Amino acid sequence: MLNRTDLETRPLAEITVVEAEACHFCHDARMALDELTADYPLRIRTLDMREPAGFQLMQEHRAALSPLILIDGAFFSQGRLPRGKIKQLLEARAAAVRA
Repeated sequence: MLNRTDLETRPLAEITVVEAEACHFCHDARMALDELTADYPLRIRTLDMREPAGFQLMQEHRAALSPLILIDGAFFSQGRLPRGKIKQLLEARAAAVRA
């Protein structure tokens, strides 16, 4: 079980964002995730969907919209980032670490 020190040094989540060029949902997701890093230790990796790795993830998760958001390698969302849902998930993980 993680303790408070682990919460401060280890990421609560590794987030992968697969985005498209000139995508307003992608831009919005990046801004929202940047804001969340002020309150939660996150590791964010961004891939372009035209790159082989990004293209493969889009196909693997059958994402029709960008951005594709993965949390710890698992599908979280596609299209507009559900800010409330991701904040709830991060808050639950932080509470579990503090417990």
